[in-house]
Amino acid sequence: MSVVKKLVGQTAVYGISSIVGRALTFLLVPLYTGRFPAAEYGIVTELYAYVAFLNIVFTFGMESAYFRFANREGTDRRLLYDQVLSLLLTSSVVLSGLLALAAPALARVLHYPGRENYLIWLALVMGIDAVTAIAFARLRLENKAKKVAVVRFMNILLNVGLSLFFIVFCPDVLAGKYLTGLQPLVRAIYSPSLGVGYVFLIGLLANALYIPMLWRELTDFKFRLNLAPLRPLLQYAYPLMLMGLAGIVNETFDRPLLKHWLPEGFYPGQSNQTAMGIYGACYKLAIFMNLVIQAFRYAAEPFFFSQSTDKNSPATFAMILKWFTLCCALIFVFISVNIEDFGLLLQSPEYRTGLVVVPVLLLANLFLGVYYNLSVWFKLTDKTYYGSYISVGGAALTIVLNFLLIPLLGYMGSALTTLACYFMMAVVCWRLGEKHFPVPYPVARLAGWLALACGLVALSWYVPVADFWLRHAFHLGLCAVFLALLVLIERPHRALRAS
Repeated sequence: MSVVKKLVGQTAVYGISSIVGRALTFLLVPLYTGRFPAAEYGIVTELYAYVAFLNIVFTFGMESAYFRFANREGTDRRLLYDQVLSLLLTSSVVLSGLLALAAPALARVLHYPGRENYLIWLALVMGIDAVTAIAFARLRLENKAKKVAVVRFMNILLNVGLSLFFIVFCPDVLAGKYLTGLQPLVRAIYSPSLGVGYVFLIGLLANALYIPMLWRELTDFKFRLNLAPLRPLLQYAYPLMLMGLAGIVNETFDRPLLKHWLPEGFYPGQSNQTAMGIYGACYKLAIFMNLVIQAFRYAAEPFFFSQSTDKNSPATFAMILKWFTLCCALIFVFISVNIEDFGLLLQSPEYRTGLVVVPVLLLANLFLGVYYNLSVWFKLTDKTYYGSYISVGGAALTIVLNFLLIPLLGYMGSALTTLACYFMMAVVCWRLGEKHFPVPYPVARLAGWLALACGLVALSWYVPVADFWLRHAFHLGLCAVFLALLVLIERPHRALRAS
């Protein structure tokens, strides 16, 4: 089996479980948008943006550092695992405790007084995530993709099940829609006043499931908290943490910035909190692109490190980027030209007013995936500080463009900022990589395919077809044209056999 087929196989395991699991999770989007007004959903959007940022602080780049040092010749993997897990266990307890103590003050600062319990639950979630991240990393290093997939799938399944129970079943029973005989039991375990807070409580309960399911990995270690031998890992991880923090600013901070920088009354009849909720819900429709990126990253990071000494690795990396980009381009075209159908997943018409941002966000996430591919050069050459520079530059661009565009374009300004940021990061990373770790990427060819994809999407949006069936036939025809050209020109089956 070729190295490419091995990567494809591992990506398939992660991808299938991730796609099925995220598909179940995506069912929560119509659930949330049907049960909560956009202003309430805006709370979820904002707080999870901060959680994404703080998750980087909790792990501070040690996951990638663990992969890197575990693959070095002569490394005692068992000792390394003990040391890294001991460090993250200690830091997670301290950080979660501090956040829980500060929750009342933070709730007032965020203008959510009386909802400090949300912050306490999220602090515990982040602590669990940080500790289990290294357990998952160990499983990935040992090529136990199936166990990783099963554990994550069970977490998602519990999340969906509890959401259906607390957000649909319990309110419906209390409203007398069915099973009214269960009302006394429901009243004992369900509090209507908690409302959207159940989203955060359910997240904590689902994450708690990681502990028994990863019990072997979490207990199969000796507590060895000694910073001296970890200093080289910390030096490697520190730039990655900065890169991760800047990356989260790029990925999620447009939502809270939208809340604060959008002029009041920009959208008639909508508050800024409502606009943030609409944008956050529409951003969820980019999940189909994110699924591919997430599955690829899970399999690719240990794969790239394992191939770092192979003389044919540059050609392999170029081929991987090519097919990754083409697959994502196909997803971009299909979702963008059929956006009115995907928009039905947002149950309330209130949320569908923001659908215009979805194609822009899909293309932005495509370039983010390209950047993740290109970033292999500074990880393999131990020049991770370049990643920090690129990400910090992207974060600065994100803040500046959001400041300039949000007052003019609303949430479309945030979407265009995201696209500009990820495009810039991909281009800069590619140019720097040419100097430090040359890889024969087919840049001009891929640029041509992306230009064609954007052209087809523009045709679908700006060529009006009034008839429902003709419009859908036209949109599907555009998708078929792109797929047919891919098959005819790129000949994927022949290319894979040649590899």
